[in-house]
Amino acid sequence: MSPLQLPKLSAGKAKKKKGIFWGIEVTKTLRWHGWELGKETIKHLILKNVREKTQKLSYRCPSTRFFFTLFPQPIILRPGISLILPIVFRPIEKREYEDKICFKKDEGEFSVTLRATLPHPCLSFPAAVQLPACAVHNVTEITFPVRNIGDLVTVFHWEAPSPFYMIPDYSILHPGAECMVKVVFQPKVAAVYDVAATCLFGSEEKRKRTIQLKALSKYPYLQVNVVGEKKEGVQPGKFQDVLCFGSVPVGTTVEKRVEIFNMSVVDAPCRIERAEDPLLQDHVFSCDVSHGIVPAKGKLVLRIRFQPQIVGEHSIDYFTIISAGYLLQTVLKVAGSCKGPSVSLHQDSLDFDWINLGQSLMRMLEISNTSDVPAYYQFDIGVTGSVFSLDRPCGVLEGTTTLVLKVTFRPTHPISYHRRVVCLVHHQEPLYVDFFGTCHSDTAKPAILQARHLSWYRTNMVRGLTFYPPDIVSAMLKDGQLQMDEKGALMLLPEVSQDKPPKEYFEVDSMTEYFYDGETSDMALFPPHVSVSPREYDFGCCLPLHKVKPLPLCVTNHTKGSITVFWTLSHGSAFQVSPEMCDIPPLKSSAFRVIFKPTQLNTLYAAEVEGFAFYKVLRHYNNIEEDATICPSWCLTVKLRAHTFEEGREHFIPQYILDVPKTFPPVAPNTDTYCSMLLLNTGTSLITFCVNQAARPSLLVKPCSGYIPPGGHQIFFLSTHPVNTLSQQHVLPLQLNSHPGYTKEIALRSCGESLNLLLEGEGNLYFKPVYIGTSFTRMYTIKNCTRLPMVFTWKIRQSDRKILSVSPTAGILQPYEALAQAWTFTPDKEIKYLLRAKVFVRRKNTDPMCPETVHYALRIVGEGALGTIRAEKEHLDLGTVLVGDLQSCTIVLLNDGICSLKYILSVEQLITGPSDSEEVCSDPLALELEHCSGTIPARSRAFVRVTVRPARQLHYTWSIKYALCSPIATDLTSTEDQQQPLCCIVATGVYPTFCITDACSAGSGSGISKLHLWRLFSLDMLNKYLKQDPTPSELIYRVPTRHSTSLNPPVYTPLLLDFNFGAAPIGSEPTLVMLLLENKGVVPVEWAFLFPSDQKMDMEHWAEDAEFSSCELHEMRIQDNQLFSVSPKSGKLLPGQEESIQLSHRHDFTGIDRLPVLLKVSYGHEILLNFSGVTVEEGQQYIHFTSSKHLFTPIAIGTSHPPKQIYELYNGGSVPVIFEVQLDEVMKIQKENFQHPVFVCLTPRGEIPPGITGHIEWIFSPLEARTYVVDVPIHIPGGESAVITFKGEGYDPNTIEETASSSKILPPSVFSGSTKLTVPGQAATLSHGRICFGNIPDCAKASRLVFLNNISESKTVVFAWQISTCKDKRVLQIAPEVGVVQPGESIPCFITLQPSGTASFCSTDLVCELYIQESLVQYERELQEWEKEKARQAVEFTITEKDLGKQKSPAGRSSDSAETKILPESKAVMRRYKTLPPIKNHPTPNQPAGHIDRRRLLDKESSQVWVKPQPPRPTLLHLGVTGTAYSLEDFSNKFTSELHKYFLSWPFSNQPLETKFVDGRRDKDRTEMEPKRLSLAAASKQELQIVTDILAGVIRGLLENTQLHDAIRSTLDEPIPYFSQFRCAESAELQDRRQCSRVPSGVSALPDLYAEKDGERKEMRQETSLSNDWLEISHHEQLREQKETISRITSPAPPPPSRA
Repeated sequence: MSPLQLPKLSAGKAKKKKGIFWGIEVTKTLRWHGWELGKETIKHLILKNVREKTQKLSYRCPSTRFFFTLFPQPIILRPGISLILPIVFRPIEKREYEDKICFKKDEGEFSVTLRATLPHPCLSFPAAVQLPACAVHNVTEITFPVRNIGDLVTVFHWEAPSPFYMIPDYSILHPGAECMVKVVFQPKVAAVYDVAATCLFGSEEKRKRTIQLKALSKYPYLQVNVVGEKKEGVQPGKFQDVLCFGSVPVGTTVEKRVEIFNMSVVDAPCRIERAEDPLLQDHVFSCDVSHGIVPAKGKLVLRIRFQPQIVGEHSIDYFTIISAGYLLQTVLKVAGSCKGPSVSLHQDSLDFDWINLGQSLMRMLEISNTSDVPAYYQFDIGVTGSVFSLDRPCGVLEGTTTLVLKVTFRPTHPISYHRRVVCLVHHQEPLYVDFFGTCHSDTAKPAILQARHLSWYRTNMVRGLTFYPPDIVSAMLKDGQLQMDEKGALMLLPEVSQDKPPKEYFEVDSMTEYFYDGETSDMALFPPHVSVSPREYDFGCCLPLHKVKPLPLCVTNHTKGSITVFWTLSHGSAFQVSPEMCDIPPLKSSAFRVIFKPTQLNTLYAAEVEGFAFYKVLRHYNNIEEDATICPSWCLTVKLRAHTFEEGREHFIPQYILDVPKTFPPVAPNTDTYCSMLLLNTGTSLITFCVNQAARPSLLVKPCSGYIPPGGHQIFFLSTHPVNTLSQQHVLPLQLNSHPGYTKEIALRSCGESLNLLLEGEGNLYFKPVYIGTSFTRMYTIKNCTRLPMVFTWKIRQSDRKILSVSPTAGILQPYEALAQAWTFTPDKEIKYLLRAKVFVRRKNTDPMCPETVHYALRIVGEGALGTIRAEKEHLDLGTVLVGDLQSCTIVLLNDGICSLKYILSVEQLITGPSDSEEVCSDPLALELEHCSGTIPARSRAFVRVTVRPARQLHYTWSIKYALCSPIATDLTSTEDQQQPLCCIVATGVYPTFCITDACSAGSGSGISKLHLWRLFSLDMLNKYLKQDPTPSELIYRVPTRHSTSLNPPVYTPLLLDFNFGAAPIGSEPTLVMLLLENKGVVPVEWAFLFPSDQKMDMEHWAEDAEFSSCELHEMRIQDNQLFSVSPKSGKLLPGQEESIQLSHRHDFTGIDRLPVLLKVSYGHEILLNFSGVTVEEGQQYIHFTSSKHLFTPIAIGTSHPPKQIYELYNGGSVPVIFEVQLDEVMKIQKENFQHPVFVCLTPRGEIPPGITGHIEWIFSPLEARTYVVDVPIHIPGGESAVITFKGEGYDPNTIEETASSSKILPPSVFSGSTKLTVPGQAATLSHGRICFGNIPDCAKASRLVFLNNISESKTVVFAWQISTCKDKRVLQIAPEVGVVQPGESIPCFITLQPSGTASFCSTDLVCELYIQESLVQYERELQEWEKEKARQAVEFTITEKDLGKQKSPAGRSSDSAETKILPESKAVMRRYKTLPPIKNHPTPNQPAGHIDRRRLLDKESSQVWVKPQPPRPTLLHLGVTGTAYSLEDFSNKFTSELHKYFLSWPFSNQPLETKFVDGRRDKDRTEMEPKRLSLAAASKQELQIVTDILAGVIRGLLENTQLHDAIRSTLDEPIPYFSQFRCAESAELQDRRQCSRVPSGVSALPDLYAEKDGERKEMRQETSLSNDWLEISHHEQLREQKETISRITSPAPPPPSRA
């Protein structure tokens, strides 16, 4: 190949081997195969530029000396151009070589591998093959290619694990050759196969390679279903395995379909087999399929044919569908019966009366077929030449039709005629009819034969009197030797004398009468009166025609009277009898001749000659004296045949149809059996037939000879008498048309059927152990192994009938039918039983007087046993279950005994818990058993599914008991006394619920304390409601549902609560309330807040109501503007989980906003929350009253120092509010109670700052044990006043127990107030949200510890505690009051309560202000810049003259307007600096959400005015403090046991008490001071003397006590205790000085707290005790510096300076 030519590679091959590197297409590997040592081999490397621009590259030669190419030089490739680079390979030894050639481009390098390989064997085939799923014992296969991709001829051999086979497993492949290998999969078990087959190949060195064979085998499952069968008692859709053909006409074939369904996912091969049949059974059932494959999830259709042969026979057979490997056998039962014609004659005799000679008479004979099967009939009477003739002696009678035949009586002699004619019917027994009539002539008038004469004749024949002629019988009757019975028949006198009834004629079986006539067989029912011989004769070949020898006939008279024989002559017949008439003496014979005169050659002749014999005395009726002596005539017939075929001439070929069965009907041994045969002449010529009776003496055939006219038929009856059960073959030669060549051999088999019953298990029936008193039933099969039906009857001993029973006890088994019987074993003792039963079988149609019976014995083995049932777990705890919900579990019942146990379960329910016991007892059973009864096999377990559905929030206990069933106890009522405990199931019904564990406010409601917030939102009542059980009306809709069609949804709950958001001025930020929801239950809770719009269904616009009420419009406005919102509105809480929600109220519109919101707990409560909030005008005075009623704590009468109580007021406006309490009604109450101050208002007037909660102090002092009520108006100047109803209750402590609020000792511990809620931006939390000091005396101190935790990871927090009123400051102390908390740090804060000396209920709210230290530093930096600019602007002025040369107008001062004009620069005046905006105090107001216009004005103004920086807004933490202070006297009386826990310290303060107001400030208008109670200055002289004496004695005793002196000396040597460091004189002094400092509203309390001068601090330090160590001094110095910093950066700024 020249360097410029490209090699021809297929596109697919090139694409597969080549790669593209930066636009250069080149092969990845260049290979050398088939190289030889010492020879150079050249390969060409092609590089192609596939980019659209010219590319440059270079290359390096291979590094080894075995590969080399052209000297490297730059390569330039234009777009689409290729370069061929030759590579030369020069090997020097026989091994594999590998190198590479590298190409370099600007983008990088790439290389092409150069590889030379040695010839080696290599086979290529798939790594794995997946075979189709296969049924067990079936075969599936798949093929895959094996290709030799090596260079050598390779021999390979497969090794595959069973059940895989490889075909071929050994082969040879030339290089490049390929062969297909077949994998055969033939599993023996069902499994998943994933195995490896190994291929060994190579000659010198054996190599291995495996292929993974994957296959799946499954067991097949076949079901048989009969198409179109509808069996009673079988459910629709169930498979039918019994195919019933019903009654089928004999000789016809009926076909039905059966479907074999494959329920598995694999193809299932199967075989269809029939049970082994006896030799004689004719296969009336047949199937067209013997084997096949049923596709997976498909079906195979079988066609079953039924062709019955024996009329009246019931046929049953069984087909077995056997899957491959005999894994599954499905039995199909087929049954059918054979029906034949049912032909009957309407008359059993036909009376022609009498006619004259030469006349004829015709009568009608009706023959009917009541069956739907066509019937072939034939009257056995000559077609021509008979006195009695029928118009249609043979034919076909269709089903359910009646045929009228014409019978003609044409006599030839004046005698009485009688002929008993048989009507042969195919597949039916023959019928008989009597034809009789009388012929008179002028000279001969015989007695007229009537029907009664025939009846008398048959009776007389039985009695043996018909062999005497009538004249002799008449004489004997006259002589008294005979007499007549009551029917008119004759009887002998000796029979009367004997005590035996006379013999009567009985109707014999027609088949017996037909065969036993004394002619065909040697036996006859009655001896013949006249006989003729021969009855049949064949003339044979009669040639020449005129030389035919006559046939001699012999007629014998067997009677004792003379008889006359007349032969009926048939004119035109070739056969004549001579003489025509002859008298035969008694017991004599006479000879006759039959003359045959043929007229044609080569013709068949056949005829029947008829004659009548009668007593000679009957020629004239005058010879008859008694009518009873008349005897009918006897008919004589001779059948004749002949032919005139010349020698060598072929006889007529018979054309016929022969219908003959293969077997005789089954009978018992030594019993005659019969069958019929039909021969139809389908040709146009006569057919003669002849049966050689002598050749087969065991087989009787009638008729033995005769002829069949064209189109006619002949019915034969065959009979045999099997003597044993051995099968006998009968071959009957039937010669046709008098020619041996036309002989048809008919083969029939017969066999006697003896009684043969097959018992399952060789006559042994085994019962497994059965519980005593219970019954066990199992099926046992018996089978009739004969072709005859049999009747069976079971006999069980009387003593065993209580233990053993069978059903059915008797019945009929059809031929080859298998019957499964139910045997029941009921033991009554714990023993082993060995019982016996017998079954008696007999034929169905046998003589009932002496039936032939055979019995078989059955051996029954059983055992009676005892047993018990136990539960695997005797106690099942289902835990908590949602009320109304379902919870299921499974009870495992164990039977460890050897017998199966039938049980009945009962349940008893016990409900405990706080409820109405009577109502609970009537509750229905909340536990449902999957089944209440069942059976557990021996050594087994049973599973009972239990479903509980509690209806109440109570504890349920279900006791499950069991009772073992017996024949007496079969239901729950009858087994109550036998019940035994089984197990116990407990469950607790619960409703999904949650509670509110914490609440806090923010935004405009940040000033609301927690205690007040809980009252505003009725959270205590909400939690109380949530703990109650929901009412049924609340559970109408178990989950949140849109069910309302109106804007005001209906309310189904009786629970209503108020969610009061308080009040705030318009435009202020929204009131935010955070609630913490906690699921303290054990089931998940789904909750939702549903606004009215959330409950309304989505409706079409035309269905909406266009008119809205004012309430609907109000709610629509609130929802459209989203004044109320809840986030999130729904959620799910798992047990123990918490979630916070935020409720907000926007103050965008003035007025009162109300919205009903439904709190829906799925499957639980439904509470209606009335959201309400007030928005007031800016500057409006407004007090938000929580409620119009207030209840004081009950007070015992006689209390010397009633405690103070408070009533809270909240200022929801933007300006301070002054309130005045009108005490007119209070004075009335005092006047009515003998001037006793029942209600005392301590703060009748006060002022409340905006956003603050104020207190009105009251003292309730009841005089009597009753309830006091007073309506007190509270006047708000400039605002709305309100009337509050105050109610107090007094009680007698001596007669009535104190209420919980007064007598309960409050625990001196911290309340479990949660502090888990945080507002956005909150960096620290308190360890407790509320603390309670409990009950303390007024002369003691109590302290509690609260931790302040910094939850931020990076922010430092500065805190400061605020106490609302001056009174609280004297009562409560906090240490430290201010401080800094580092990230992640916690600081303890000590809260100390020291009552002020009066009994009171202490309930106050401590506020901790939190600041981020970074924001404080930023604020101080900005404030310094602002102050610096303020100082600069104080000395700065601006020259505004435009022209300094012109006359100047008086200079005006610059205005203090908010705007500063930018003036153009003058040529004469050069401004060096640009003046900053003027300084101005402009606090930023709180802006409401959505007020964009205000914000724009503020932004515009602030952009031109430098507003003084505002201090950062603090985050407020509320700490509720509660406690009750009692006077020492009351405390010692009520809580004597608690008094020793407190140290009583008397307050030595001489300052008078101040009058308290709500804001804590001193009233400037009031200057009156009250003296302090219990001052020594007010004591009398006697009291002072007593005190002096007591103190003098105490001091004297102390001075004289030496032990006290030693103790004091030892204490001086002790080190200073650790706890003394927590208190020093300086801190105590500072606290006393800060008690009355004023806290301005809306401003941080830090500046006033730390406003002391440095000089004052110095004085205080000089007065400090010298015992304080240096550590205490440094600590307080550090604290002082922090206070000064916070005070300086948060102090209010002075007014801005005026501009110069």
